[in-house]
Amino acid sequence: MKQLRRALQAGILLLIIAAAPSPLFADSYTLDDLCRIALASSEKLKLAEQNITLAEIGTEKARSYLYPRLTATGGVTQYSERKYTNAGGILQPENAAAWGVRMDETLSLSGRELTALEISRQSVLKNRYDVEALRDDYLLGYVAAAYYDVLLAGRNLEIADANLERLSRYRDAAEKRLRIGEVTKTALLRAESELSGARSDRLQANNALALAIAVLASQVGIQTPFTLKPALPEKVEVPDLDDLKKQALSRRAEIKSLKMQKKMAIGQTRFAEGAFLPSLTLTGAYAGADQNPATSSLNRDSFYGGIALNFPLFDGGLRKADVSEAKVRERKTDLQIEDMKKEINIELKAAHLELTTQQGILRFLEDQLLYARENYHAVSRQFEVGLADSLDVMDANTLLVSAERKAAAAAFRLQLASLRLKKAAGLPWVTVATSASQRPGIATPGQ
Repeated sequence: MKQLRRALQAGILLLIIAAAPSPLFADSYTLDDLCRIALASSEKLKLAEQNITLAEIGTEKARSYLYPRLTATGGVTQYSERKYTNAGGILQPENAAAWGVRMDETLSLSGRELTALEISRQSVLKNRYDVEALRDDYLLGYVAAAYYDVLLAGRNLEIADANLERLSRYRDAAEKRLRIGEVTKTALLRAESELSGARSDRLQANNALALAIAVLASQVGIQTPFTLKPALPEKVEVPDLDDLKKQALSRRAEIKSLKMQKKMAIGQTRFAEGAFLPSLTLTGAYAGADQNPATSSLNRDSFYGGIALNFPLFDGGLRKADVSEAKVRERKTDLQIEDMKKEINIELKAAHLELTTQQGILRFLEDQLLYARENYHAVSRQFEVGLADSLDVMDANTLLVSAERKAAAAAFRLQLASLRLKKAAGLPWVTVATSASQRPGIATPGQ
């Protein structure tokens, strides 16, 4: 009976696990994984990609003007009565029918249709560059920034846990020393006060981590619990700024988009100037007719073709205005390119300075952290033998916690600054991958 009962309990437990509405194991993501998910789920990126689709449709429309137009017509007319002439000829039949097929092809002698097709193709490329620029801005400004915010929040939670553990040990030590009369009660009260503050800091750190994870999940579009795989720390080197500027002016999607817009503006000028040349229209048609009663002069079938040269003489200055407008747009594009080059140079300079600054800050903060950790251990040992009081221990602990938080923040800011510099230079800063190496990560609260 006991074995049967255990078997039933095991079966029920398996059924409960199988029917659990929430996952028992959280997925783990790297920054590459998060970017891949964001690319597939972001409404902002999907909205921008629709512009590419519209541009491709525009190319199809421009190509359609190169093909001839084929139309078919047909109709039947029923008259109220027959009418005859005085000589007995048919003036109005009882009914009549007509049908036909007509083909027309109109081409400008300037090749405007080919120019429009080329402009539409360039529009597709321009929109692709625009989407590429938007994608980089979105992934870096939202996904990568939120990713490092979660890592920093997780590190702050670890620091808060370590601080809580140190203060708990200190409180216990102060309580023991109070019992043997080595310290006064104020030392224990100070320890209890600091411990309560550490519990409060730990709660705030935990809530901050939960909020950072919620923000990241919202930006990426993840609905299930997850953990993060921190990127392995890399040695960040500051590249030469002049080399970065050269690469940025040839790699940045914004520059490529404006250069393509420049080509489009030149094509639009050529398209507008082509309106001053005549257009050629070729026509071929078949027409059929029948009536009841039929006349002797009824032409039942006819084939014909025609050619026409159309030359607009006066349009109130519309064509001249179109050309002037196109040339203004061309000059505007030149100014936009120069302005974008200046913005990119400023962005590169700022990112370069930020990386240099964060690198120096991290080096000094790591030294401060080392000194603060050694100072805390030394003061703790002195307190144990009665050579330091509680205020010395609290000051050393506060200095250590502050140094840990500053060093952690500087480390993540350095990694993010490195990504921003690569992005500003137009270099690949993230590899969108479907898998990554397994490394311990930060779990969401409640896991």
